Amino acid sequence: MEHRNNVTYFVLLGLTQNPQEQKVLFVMFLLFYILTMVGNMLIVMTITFSKTLGSPMYFFLASLSFMDAIYSTVISPQMISNLFLRENIISFDFCMTQLFTGHFFAGAEVFLLLVMAYDRYVAICKPLYYLVIMRPWVCVVLLVVSWVGGFLHSVIQLGTIYGLPFCGPNVIDHFICDMYPLLKLVCVDTYVIGLLVMANGGLICTTVFLLLLVSYAVIFHSLKNLSQEGRRKALSTCGSHITVVVFFFIPCIFMYVRPAKTFPIDKSLSVFYTVITPMLNPFIYTLRNSEMTNAMKKLWGGKVISASK
Repeated sequence: MEHRNNVTYFVLLGLTQNPQEQKVLFVMFLLFYILTMVGNMLIVMTITFSKTLGSPMYFFLASLSFMDAIYSTVISPQMISNLFLRENIISFDFCMTQLFTGHFFAGAEVFLLLVMAYDRYVAICKPLYYLVIMRPWVCVVLLVVSWVGGFLHSVIQLGTIYGLPFCGPNVIDHFICDMYPLLKLVCVDTYVIGLLVMANGGLICTTVFLLLLVSYAVIFHSLKNLSQEGRRKALSTCGSHITVVVFFFIPCIFMYVRPAKTFPIDKSLSVFYTVITPMLNPFIYTLRNSEMTNAMKKLWGGKVISASK
């Protein structure tokens, strides 16, 4: 702990050091963050207040949107502030807090995406038993398990790095506090620690991703038993989920299923799954889901008309 206290703050190099590029990125990421919050909270409120979106699928979708909104808030405001103020200093404690909360919500989302795939499997492959299997208390338990899984993952990540000696330097070549950039600053050999990080992060991403592939292979195989309309609806809901899964897991696997090294592309991939994906998820789920679109028009369209009178 004494060595660790030699570093009381870190300097984040961010995405660029060019002042003109920072101005452009500030406007762009501010817009991204606003769209993320508006889109995800609109989904949460629509599902909460709509009388037609009461199925387990929408319960999990509202939970995913809530996670995306909080996850984005953990990352984006700090980055936007640094681009605007050009002050890239972050305290040691805040850095560890960002590391913990970021992995907490990202980990919870990983497990929730697996739960959502299970929900689609039951709905499509066992439709007669869907409401029996996916009872409200079962849905709540599955959601709690997702949160607990994310919490345990985050505790392990934080516990792995928190007590390590940071003797200097204190410059992080990234725009957020993450495991591999921090491990580069530790003044002890981190080979074994890197393996632990890879096992905790990479193994979880890879295992869940493979389970998702298997589940959707089973789902697609069962589509031949559905009517044309049922097949179309199933492909619509599953297609949205698969798109989100690919956007989230491919960068995650690349980032953590490898030795503890950093590469120039890491920043771009981090932007994609920490900023872009949470922003795109509401569009992916609403544009391909007629029930969600109609519920939004009915709920919010009516309120706009009432307010204008």
